[in-house]
Amino acid sequence: MLSDQVCVEVRNLSKIYEIYARPVHRLMQTLFCGTRHFYREFRALDNVSFRVKTGQCFGIIGMNGAGKSTLLQIFADTLEPTSGEVAVHGRIAALLELGSGFSPEFTGKENVYMNASLLGLTKSQIDARYEQITAFADIGEAIDQPVKTYSSGMMMRLAFAVIAHIDADILIIDEALSVGDVVFTQKCMKFMRSFMQEHTVILVTHDTGAVLNMCDEVLWLDHGKVMEIGQPKTVVEHYLAFCYKKQQGEFRSAGQISGRSPEKRKVRDVRQERFNSSNLVHEYEFFEFNENAPSFGAGGAVIESIQFYDENGGMLVSTLGGEDVRLEIRCRARQDIFSPIVGFAIRNYLGENLFGDNTYVQYRSEPRFAPAGSVIKAVFSFQMPRLKSGEYTLHAAIAEGTQTEHIQHQWFHDALRIKSHYMGEQGVLVGIPMERITLDIER
Repeated sequence: MLSDQVCVEVRNLSKIYEIYARPVHRLMQTLFCGTRHFYREFRALDNVSFRVKTGQCFGIIGMNGAGKSTLLQIFADTLEPTSGEVAVHGRIAALLELGSGFSPEFTGKENVYMNASLLGLTKSQIDARYEQITAFADIGEAIDQPVKTYSSGMMMRLAFAVIAHIDADILIIDEALSVGDVVFTQKCMKFMRSFMQEHTVILVTHDTGAVLNMCDEVLWLDHGKVMEIGQPKTVVEHYLAFCYKKQQGEFRSAGQISGRSPEKRKVRDVRQERFNSSNLVHEYEFFEFNENAPSFGAGGAVIESIQFYDENGGMLVSTLGGEDVRLEIRCRARQDIFSPIVGFAIRNYLGENLFGDNTYVQYRSEPRFAPAGSVIKAVFSFQMPRLKSGEYTLHAAIAEGTQTEHIQHQWFHDALRIKSHYMGEQGVLVGIPMERITLDIER
């Protein structure tokens, strides 16, 4: 439960590293007693200030190299700042790096006792909680095997199980949950929600969906500097726009990045604004077309690019569920192609087709002809449905002929990855747009 009491206060915090071009420069720096500098400064953190309140889930986001992990290491007292102050009121349990605090030669059980004692528990306390820790980790007989034999997922299970049973006031999580399976990740999320009723969670992640769903406030860092602190929805939108600018080399606002133009839309989910302004906001990440993905076919035509765009033609790296998107598949004819058919399918991790389409029906009565060397561009415009959280793949193909009798020139498996962050209808595969919803009471 969120309170006004401050549990972490950071004031003008900086961490500066001295970077030497050559080893001899270190010796010269010592010989000259600091009268000359033979190094350049790298500011991992640059005058960072903020507060975290008790009962808050405080998110920290930023691109790689932003200073997130450095900040958490200072929180956990494993790294000294160059200047500034950090005031922590309460006991911290931190999961900063996968396997940190574990000895690879020791068994899981031995590491539980060692790690828990380092975090402040006595042997009698560990004895009393050991069964709960192993039940939470759920790694079976592997608990008696050396940790060096563990997978990254098993190691994360054990590490989280330990910190979940420490009498901590502040829980710090640094991307560790990204290696866990969905069942254990959900268990961890449930624990964190319960923990937040009276305590504090500081969550560092690249998963903006988790930030929108979990966090009360978000800090955005870039190259050690505070870019913004505020409400998750606002900060995440600005952060995604910033990332888009970095990747595409042009600036577009966060509103444009998600492809929102409701005034032009003929059909719209009546719940869309409520979704976008609530903790049920649904975000997609689109990854780049993988031209090296497995494919097969006769080779008379090939797929050269696959890309999502917003309805205004802007290239998308992310969007929100329920928004209008355009999927463009560009192909190259290596020979004359009569009646080309271009199609796609979105599949889940089980390989099930969730939705997709092709161009055949649209042009069945007027078959197109593509001469050798020409570009064949298929565009599919649709509302992005709300897929449950997880990773999906887009499969694409170009063929020649009819729906039932055709030559498959190229079929791309896993051509593009899509990541969905959604806390809505978890029991269904696809959440469909609702044009109208009514509730009448008849007496």
